[in-house]
Amino acid sequence: VQLQASGGGLVQAGDSLRLSCAASGGTHSMYGMGWFRQAPGKEREFVGVISWTGGSTYYGDSAKGRFTISRDNAKNTVYLQMNSLKPEDTAVYYCAADRLFRLWVPGSRPYDYWGQGTLVTVSS
Repeated sequence: VQLQASGGGLVQAGDSLRLSCAASGGTHSMYGMGWFRQAPGKEREFVGVISWTGGSTYYGDSAKGRFTISRDNAKNTVYLQMNSLKPEDTAVYYCAADRLFRLWVPGSRPYDYWGQGTLVTVSS
């Protein structure tokens, strides 16, 4: 499975941004498509995940109420819509795929496949 994340950039606090993750190769074996982020000097953080088949979602605490994950199965693409961005949202955002649909907590098994990451910078 190959994942290609895109859509990052420099925005101002309060702006919105949509990230995309295009998946290819073996996507039929993946059930969860997730987003993670890693800020400078911090551990990787779970943002959220969507079920590739049913569309159910789980979100991490930092994403609830502001971020929305959606998918377009015809395009094999997952999106992360981020609204009301804050400077603390500044991070490299990664998309990832897993054989299960599950939220991730520190110490649990990493997702199976990872994209290269896209940088989001939110200025104050």
